Amino acid sequence: MRIVFCASLALVLCGCGGKHPAQVSQSDADFHKKLQLQLIEAKPGDVIELPAGKWTFNRSLSLNKSNVTIRGAGPDKTVLSFAGQVQGAEGLLINAAEHVTIENLAIEDTKGDGLKANGCKDLTIRNVRVEWTGGPDEKNGAYGLYPVQCERVLIEKSAAIGASDAGIYVGQSTQIVLRDNRAEMNVAGIEIENSTYADVYRNTVTNNTGGILVFNLPGLPVKDGRKTRVYSNHIHDNNTDNFAPKGNIVATVPTGTGFMVLANDEVEFFDNRVENNRTANALILSFDSTGKPANDAAFDPYPQQVYIHDNTFVGGGDSPDQLELKAMKVAKFGLTGNLPDILWDGVVAKDRDVAATQICIRGNGEADFANIDYAGKLAKFSTDMKPHDCELPALQPVSWPGLDSAAPSS
Repeated sequence: MRIVFCASLALVLCGCGGKHPAQVSQSDADFHKKLQLQLIEAKPGDVIELPAGKWTFNRSLSLNKSNVTIRGAGPDKTVLSFAGQVQGAEGLLINAAEHVTIENLAIEDTKGDGLKANGCKDLTIRNVRVEWTGGPDEKNGAYGLYPVQCERVLIEKSAAIGASDAGIYVGQSTQIVLRDNRAEMNVAGIEIENSTYADVYRNTVTNNTGGILVFNLPGLPVKDGRKTRVYSNHIHDNNTDNFAPKGNIVATVPTGTGFMVLANDEVEFFDNRVENNRTANALILSFDSTGKPANDAAFDPYPQQVYIHDNTFVGGGDSPDQLELKAMKVAKFGLTGNLPDILWDGVVAKDRDVAATQICIRGNGEADFANIDYAGKLAKFSTDMKPHDCELPALQPVSWPGLDSAAPSS
């Protein structure tokens, strides 16, 4: 393994911490130029070490070489700031590479996405923070950590803060592990979209609009996402006003949503602690609920085989978002009542019935439930959980050779 140090840059690092965040000095420009050259010339086995310090860049970085590690001194020590960015759609782009690791650094205030990986295999993102430091704003980049069309993705011990779409998003990918992360002050904290075989566990997800979302959307090259396990997470107080740009699908997510399944199949949600999400602690919805046309004949808009079991639900449902949900709360539960912990829109395909959807809910303590009958405009609204007192086979853990074979770098 060849280790490439940015030692020649360490000397000019001194004194840069006091700059205005949008100012790009000659030292920053030199750092960017030399770092990008290292990424272009990287050889298999290279470890590109970034020294402690804060750098402000005005254009993105990119890597398309395999078997490379980019390693900083820690997310509070090595900070790549893009506050002055005028060129590039993201901070760091990893494109069509295999066996790439990004660890121990921070990416701040990108114009677009923070760290995007496109078409990669065996990608590890570890102890990386992506943040928009000005707080929630629709002008923030859409995605913090953003692998798309990838295979074997590990994101661990990382943080995403302030994304105007999703903080940690994995889309159109397969074999995914997201663990021990923190997602805060995003529209969606964590989102799995049109993907298969995902494990999402031991994450803390708080102060987002919606906590953890498992979506299938129409019109994408990779369809039919399924087999996602979401477990042992702490999902609480996701009550930040929705600041997604209008027209984005996540702009339809109600403020105060803990966990949400949209049109996805074979989802297992268990052993989570879900607290104080003011619309609902858990939502199960068809794509019809978005009010948008699917325009995709191959798309199935109805969730099936969703198993919610052995979770702890506390509080929530006391101040729902959106006029329809507010009116429903008052009409069904009174001014001082709460919406149930688990809400299902009750929409099924014409050739199915409630039993065929296999929405199973069991072992969640005192948690309550409602089928709101969205299609029937609440005509058959029901809080009867008995039709959903069923059990589904446990989904298999996500694993691949080498997933846990090496101790994480510190």
